[in-house]
Amino acid sequence: MPGQGEAVRQPLALTSRAPHVPADRLVAEMVPPPRFGSVQFDNYIPDPNQPSQAEAVTVLSGFAAGLGGENASGAGRRRWFRREAGPAAPTGPRGVYLDGGYGVGKTHLLASLWHATAAPPERKAFGTFVELTNLVGALGFQQTVQTLSGHKLLCIDEFELDDPGDTVLVSTLLGKLVDAGVALAATSNTLPGKLGEGRFAAADFLREIQGLSAHFRPLRIDGEDYRHRGLPQAPAPYDDATVERAAHATEGASLDAFPALLDHLSKVHPSRYGAMCDGVRAVCLTGVEPVPDQSTALRLVVLADRLYDREVPVLAAGRPFDELFSEEMLNGGYRKKYFRAISRLTALARDAKSLVAV
Repeated sequence: MPGQGEAVRQPLALTSRAPHVPADRLVAEMVPPPRFGSVQFDNYIPDPNQPSQAEAVTVLSGFAAGLGGENASGAGRRRWFRREAGPAAPTGPRGVYLDGGYGVGKTHLLASLWHATAAPPERKAFGTFVELTNLVGALGFQQTVQTLSGHKLLCIDEFELDDPGDTVLVSTLLGKLVDAGVALAATSNTLPGKLGEGRFAAADFLREIQGLSAHFRPLRIDGEDYRHRGLPQAPAPYDDATVERAAHATEGASLDAFPALLDHLSKVHPSRYGAMCDGVRAVCLTGVEPVPDQSTALRLVVLADRLYDREVPVLAAGRPFDELFSEEMLNGGYRKKYFRAISRLTALARDAKSLVAV
């Protein structure tokens, strides 16, 4: 408790934030997030029991070395806002596709590829699948093509096709970027030929999926979730009073009731969740309970990704994170997204232990 005359620190509230994110910020922020801001192939630690992990390092290192020359389009950021004819379409796959379960280090490898590619930051882009579709929404399709056609490399993390519209949109976009000479790299939990299975009637847009698959060389990465490899169990949730005390005692912490936060997420576009977390050093949540429906669950997944990218610890009261999603959700088409969210929130909960006074 603060002493006499000492000001009481008031936590932030995510529920009070609904930031506007201009299009130029969306473009400028297409770089690896802070958690992966300085990773390299050399500091990726392959599991000795999973030879595919070491093989992935070798393949991706070679891929980066092969991008050492100038992009055939020969432009850069100055090309974004004018039309130029692209080169003839290259033949064969123009990218690599890292497939594997959550927590095997796919994002670390993808970011390492971005860092290892010999090009200035404005000539290579890194973003999640959601961020890429948000960029198209902000700039328009043609402007996005012009913007990214001047790049040497486009890295897409967590490639998830959640509806047929996005399938067509991204397939068309990547086809045009391949024609412009842009190299592609992506991570996902699903092989390219299996995208869409368990979500919608895959037969309705199988043609689009197969066309997208042809742009990538699949690279399977096996292994267990490194976030829990040899680590103790995440701490059990605390009571509301403990979380509230920690929020008031921690500079830059936010404090929100979990149901209110879920409601707020429905009013803020997912492309703005990252900006919503700007300046937040810890997230404190009271009354954590299972999410009520799939739309809410998918929004929470995006928030979990943005918090994990920014290494923001999460201190929670209520139900444990492995009870957030129903059995039906965990057995459905989005199950890999939900397991990834549980994994990441568990890691952030472990990081938050230091916020609780001993």
